[in-house]
Order: sequence, then C-alpha cells, then structure tokens
Amino acid sequence: MAKKRFKAEKAYKNLEFLNSPDARVIRLISEFLEPMRRIRQQGIRDTIVFFGSARIPSRSDALKKLRVLQREARGNVKPNKKLAHAIEGARIDVGMSRYYEDAVQLAKKLTAWSKRFSQKNRLVVCSGGGPGIMEAANKGAALAKGRSIGLNISLPFEQFANPYIPDELNFEFHYFFMRKLWFVYLSKALVMFPGGFGTFDELFEVLTLLQTRKIKKKVTVVLYGSEYWKSIVNFENLVKLRLISAEDMHLFRFADSPEEAFEILVHDLRRNYPIETSEKVV
Repeated sequence: MAKKRFKAEKAYKNLEFLNSPDARVIRLISEFLEPMRRIRQQGIRDTIVFFGSARIPSRSDALKKLRVLQREARGNVKPNKKLAHAIEGARIDVGMSRYYEDAVQLAKKLTAWSKRFSQKNRLVVCSGGGPGIMEAANKGAALAKGRSIGLNISLPFEQFANPYIPDELNFEFHYFFMRKLWFVYLSKALVMFPGGFGTFDELFEVLTLLQTRKIKKKVTVVLYGSEYWKSIVNFENLVKLRLISAEDMHLFRFADSPEEAFEILVHDLRRNYPIETSEKVV
C-alpha cells in the first residue's frame, strides 16, 4: 500500500511560526499594513488625537466611589487608616474627573464641527482606545453622532477597549512604537490631557519629532490644563538652563476649557488645512 504523501503547511498559515520570534518582522509589518488597509477602506483622511490618563474617571463614577467609601467610614466605630487613605484618593479622583468631562465636551464640539465639512471623514477624533481620557474622547464623538478611532494596546492591566469605538475603527496593537506611528501619521492636531508615564512618553516623542522637524506637516499641540502641566514640567526652567530654546515653547499652547481648546484648534486647522464646508462655520 502506497504511503500517503505528506503535505506541508504554507508558511503564512503556520500560527506557531507567525507567533515565534523568527516572524517578528512580519508581525511588525502587519501592524502597519492592516490598519492602513482598514483606515483606507473607511475613508479616514486625518485625525485630531486625544492623549491622557487611563486612570481619570468620569465624574459620576468618581462621586459614586467616594459616597460608597464615606458610607463605609460612617459605619466604622474605630478609625481606619486604610479607609481614610482610600477616601482621600477618591476625593482626588473627583477633582481630576473634570478633565474627563472636559475631554467629552471638546471631542463632541470638534466632531460636530467636522461633520459640517463637505469632505467626509476629515479630522476624526482619535484616542488610545482605552478607559479614562481615551474613553471620554470616543464618548464625546459618539454623543455628536460621529465616528472616532481607538488605537488600543494589549497590556496586562488597565487597558481595554472602551464601548464608544465603532468596531470597524477599533484597533489592537502589540507594539507601542507602531501604535504611536499611527497616532502621528494621520494627525493634524493633538490634545494632551493630564496623564502619567504613557502620556509623557507620547507628549515628548511628539515634541521631539516637531523640534527636530521629523514631522514636516503643521501640527497643533494643545496641553490641556495649564495648572497641571506647569506644576509637573517646568518648561521655563528648561529654557533658562539652555536645554531647550525659547523657540521650542512655540511648539505647544495651553488651554483650560473646552471652549478655549476648541478655539485654538479650529483657528489653526482652518489656517493650515483649509477645508470646504457645506455651510458657513461660525
């Protein structure tokens, strides 16, 4: 009886190979080409990117958590240091939640504005796809009945896709640098809300690319919350110590309300990228 011939599996169907270190380059290229194909299919031309902390809650969630902790404290006879610390943290979250609400309002205003363009899919709101400020940006776009993009990243904690991203524009990345490429590649403006290491990484990479003119297009960068940013980063001292030039301070501007940020962004976008509108923009 003749032995059955062995038929080898095609390399591009071999999942063990594709998930191995030997195929890392293929996975990298996939995280460039697959989003490009999907973005092209959806007709997305350019974006306004929102950055900020995944840990900043909505005001309703922050207040709910604080009230639960306060009720628990009232029911305790003995002082509880751990509970007192949790209540203090919850109060801080309530204060920080204003940035979540402001991000919702700004994304809503920008989406409503961009929907009036005669050219569709221009200046679409884009976020990192996760919770916190990212969720707020996608939520604001959804409230304006517009689409938005979520560029999510696989992490062992914190990061999960928020429910306000349409499925066709919900992306999942493994490589941080490829995700950041897509943030910058389509962007015409970026809004930096308060955040931690991830937000700092994104902010300073963008500023470095602008400073060194690796980004040749005109990109507006707004740092939202001047009190926060100026207390965390002493930009003036960097100039004083001659570590950056005075001209570098023009790479970004501060805003402290959705209205102020909206005015800065619309002014710059109209000037740098004139887009025909179906009606007069006021």
